[in-house]
Amino acid sequence: MIKTLGYAAQSATSPLDSFRFDRREPGVDDVLIEILHCGVCHSDLHIVRNEWGGTTYPVVPGHEIVGRVVKVGAGVKGFKPGDLAGVGCMVDSCRSCPECLEGLEQYCRNEIIFTYNSPDRNAGGMTYGGYSGCVVVDEKFVLRIPANLDLPAVAPLLCAGITTYSPLRHWKVGKGDTVGVVGLGGLGHMAVKLSHAFGANTVMFTTSPGKAADAKRLGADEVVISKNADEMKKQANRFDFIINTVAAPHNLDAFLQLLKRDATMCMVGVPALPHPSPSVGNLIFRRRQLAGSLIGGIRETQEMLDFCGAHGIVSDIERIPIQKINEAYERMLRSDVKYRFVIDMASLAS
Repeated sequence: MIKTLGYAAQSATSPLDSFRFDRREPGVDDVLIEILHCGVCHSDLHIVRNEWGGTTYPVVPGHEIVGRVVKVGAGVKGFKPGDLAGVGCMVDSCRSCPECLEGLEQYCRNEIIFTYNSPDRNAGGMTYGGYSGCVVVDEKFVLRIPANLDLPAVAPLLCAGITTYSPLRHWKVGKGDTVGVVGLGGLGHMAVKLSHAFGANTVMFTTSPGKAADAKRLGADEVVISKNADEMKKQANRFDFIINTVAAPHNLDAFLQLLKRDATMCMVGVPALPHPSPSVGNLIFRRRQLAGSLIGGIRETQEMLDFCGAHGIVSDIERIPIQKINEAYERMLRSDVKYRFVIDMASLAS
């Protein structure tokens, strides 16, 4: 076994603190990665505090992992020691259901294994995530990192990037489309960058007038203050696609009525409490669609990384030492970060 140091929560109310545990030795198909940086996702906070239920303690969060390969199993063909590598939200799946066979492992109907807080069928117990010194993952769930991108700023692409890329690709967003992005946070800022890179006319919806300049810096062509009823009324029946990144309950009808006939609003934020029920009439009378999307499969995640490499896209980040993770969680609750915290794992040894 590999002795590993990480940061864990021991209960829903305890702060994260140092925690020693064992990783398995790499098997034939495994890749051992020294973790250099790990992004901090809002879902980390939800799971640490058991806001979605189902957390098993101790929990080591982190599913936006970038690092360097240290060792590979005898059967590994795509990686060698010294390579940059990434791990996102999943480390395994059943690999045999229709979804897995289509490269849609995120929708595995049998046994999706998340990077942390999932039953670990290799080592027993639960999986532990990227707030740690190293990770061992089957090659099929390891991703190649473009060498031209700033490595710490790549880490959030493994969740925030693919969570927004996948629906934009699925609904075939491109030139000639008008796309709305609701919410300018960790997910929203990536949605703006990617929608802009796809060539769509990109409109940011925010409740904060002070975010307008930053939204335009990120690639928004227009900014609409969503609490301004007159501004919202002017947007009616205009949008080909809206990606809603807000992870708090809010009035969905305000945005559904902005869609053209046959257009879609896709939800990617998961609130701890339900949204108010939208008006069915808002959907029926324009044949609009309200949909959801969850990250992406491994193949699509690699496609996203390659796309970001080709277009020079990374997340806007603030780097922190691991010792400031609890402070970062409180700041995240106040939206006091532009736009993603990333842990420098070199601090783990200090």
